[in-house]
Amino acid sequence: MVNSDPQHPPGEPAPEILEERIWIDGCFDFFHHGHAGAIVQARQLGSELYIGVHSDEAILENKGPTVMTLQERLAAVDACRWVTQSVGRAPYVTQLDWISHYGCKYVVHGDDITSDGDGEDCYRFVKAAGRFKVVKRTPSISTTDLVGRMLLCTKTHFIKSLERRLAGDEGHGSSRAEIEAEGAAMAERMKLYATDETGKNPGVEVWFWSASDEARSGSTLEEKGEFRRFLPGKGPKPGQRVVYVDGGFDLFSSGHIEFLRRVVEAEEELARQEGWYNEQAVNERVGKGGDYPPAYVVAGIHDDEVINQWKGINYPIMNIYERGLCVLQCRYVNAVVFGAPFSPTKAYLTSLPWGTPDAVYHGPTAFMPLTYDPYTGPKDMGIMRQVGEHEFAGVNAGTIVQRIMKSRDMYEERQRKKGRRVVGGQDYLCPKWRKPVPAITIYVTAAAGIKPHIPLTLFPAICAVK
Repeated sequence: MVNSDPQHPPGEPAPEILEERIWIDGCFDFFHHGHAGAIVQARQLGSELYIGVHSDEAILENKGPTVMTLQERLAAVDACRWVTQSVGRAPYVTQLDWISHYGCKYVVHGDDITSDGDGEDCYRFVKAAGRFKVVKRTPSISTTDLVGRMLLCTKTHFIKSLERRLAGDEGHGSSRAEIEAEGAAMAERMKLYATDETGKNPGVEVWFWSASDEARSGSTLEEKGEFRRFLPGKGPKPGQRVVYVDGGFDLFSSGHIEFLRRVVEAEEELARQEGWYNEQAVNERVGKGGDYPPAYVVAGIHDDEVINQWKGINYPIMNIYERGLCVLQCRYVNAVVFGAPFSPTKAYLTSLPWGTPDAVYHGPTAFMPLTYDPYTGPKDMGIMRQVGEHEFAGVNAGTIVQRIMKSRDMYEERQRKKGRRVVGGQDYLCPKWRKPVPAITIYVTAAAGIKPHIPLTLFPAICAVK
């Protein structure tokens, strides 16, 4: 196999290898909360975290085509709160000279098997050197699962009420105890993703908002609703402007990330003009406990049914819990409101727990045709701001799905290879369809939460998919 990886790491080597500097690497193709779960666990093992991101060419050689480009994948990694530095074009098979070059003592990976195009362990060299640590893989999510949802157009991943799900009042399971255990595990994971840059202390505030269906799904009805705090975090500091953004944030990607980054950038520029970064102002904040940025960004996230009402098919591809975890891990977000209304009215905005926001931002991307302007409230209040076009403005859930469908044969082959690892590399005769069923059909069907038309007793390996 031809190796497209660079032979040597670029730049000057680190002066020493540090015990507290951790390395983790991967494809990070349309970055999801499974990636973030491995990253935060790795960050907890040290004080610095370097992320190696493989090139498009190396991934194609070893795994199959990528959905996102290297630059899009790097943007997602760089936006993760727990990442110290990203390293593009890192080798697919982790090399000792690379991690040593960046001063990293240990490599961290999830407890799943990762092999190169020749079927060999990608971490064989660092394992042999005793410089490998294992963290738990985030269950029930992978790039393969998400592609499966797109190809099968399923809705079984939707969550009716995230708040009730976390409380153990609804969910999957054959008993009340199982449902409660699932909710508790989901709540604990949310708490982890809401931690600060150390991965150990409270960081992002988490709230739920509830109101009538009409107020949630698209009406400009002036309804305050009710806010309930789920997780405490670091609230706004003196002088910080509270900024509100909202959206579906489906398949959280470079388009969403660049929008959020530009919101923070716009607020920093405004603060600069008003003297926020003057030496006296900085010293005053430091003297009172430490410096901090000028903006406190609150992200409102819409329910699954609200998004589906407007976009249809099986959108959102990620449910509200999965989308929320992606937003929580983003370094540009300080607070999250689950169940936010599609139209942020004056009544809603003036009832926010942090007070009326100083600004409401919206980006240049539009993932659905609208019959009315959902931002009449903040516009009438004089607090509406627009983020202009940028290089990732066209990247959203719709375009990602289009990329998958445009090259469906290639992605199905990639999925088939992944599926055969699970079900033993065989096709099976389906008694209902009366024809051989490829392993990938069984795999993505099970991954999407659908019971296949094949007796699972015949294929015990399939049960491991979930």
